[in-house]
Amino acid sequence: MRTKKLTWLTFWRVKRTASRESVFLNQHEHLSRGNAWRQALFTYPPNSKGRPHMRTFKPLIILLTLPLWLGTALAATADNQGQGKGKSHKPQAQLDFNETTHLVFMREEEKLARDVYITLGSKFPRAGIFGRIDDSEQRHTCAVCDMLKRYGVDDPNTNDNVGVYTGAEYGPYFTAKYAELVGKGSGSLLDALYVGALIEELDMKDIGYCPGEIVEQSNGINSAEECGLVYTDKADLQKLYTSLLEGSKNHLRAFVRNIERIEGEGSYRAQYLTQEEVDEILGR
Repeated sequence: MRTKKLTWLTFWRVKRTASRESVFLNQHEHLSRGNAWRQALFTYPPNSKGRPHMRTFKPLIILLTLPLWLGTALAATADNQGQGKGKSHKPQAQLDFNETTHLVFMREEEKLARDVYITLGSKFPRAGIFGRIDDSEQRHTCAVCDMLKRYGVDDPNTNDNVGVYTGAEYGPYFTAKYAELVGKGSGSLLDALYVGALIEELDMKDIGYCPGEIVEQSNGINSAEECGLVYTDKADLQKLYTSLLEGSKNHLRAFVRNIERIEGEGSYRAQYLTQEEVDEILGR
């Protein structure tokens, strides 16, 4: 059920009025899940099934800039909700199937990043970047686990050993992905740095939208905008995903700096995102 689509001009007007973000969020509470985000991000004609043409838009750049003002909006909303006695940390509503599926997937994807960096760091111990970033990925993994607990969702990964993924739905996918990425990054330090950059690009896309691995399964989720940051209306999930996006952007910048020390400034080319999206992150 789609309401009248917002224009790009309307979207940027919303951005400019960041001082009234909490009002903006409250006004959209009663819209169907995610419509406020989809209206602002998807303004191109739908396909024959009524869904956006996923290969003809560039909204990820906008998602990547959302943390600059969405974080302020969410903080203001949290402050308003927390005024008075008995401030509650319980979620106001349960996650729906799409939100749960995405959060479970991201739990294992954050562990994947950590595990690959631990392994590559042991192969190239002089490259301190892997040790620094795997610590950050551990914090990301814990943050996603905390959100699962908050909503009473079982942790899909019952074994924290490196390279082990026990999730019933996506464990085999991540097991194969771990082996693929480690193999790809083991040849040289430059190979390892490129794998790190690839992981961060992949992570950003999968935080913002439904990962292809989810969409390809017969689970009722049929397009990329049906889960992820672009979909959820839960303020705490939005805040988590926004934080993860910011972390991934910082990690990508760090990997690219190290790559270009070897190959020369400006040599890095996007591996999963579009070049325009990567250039936006790198400030080029």
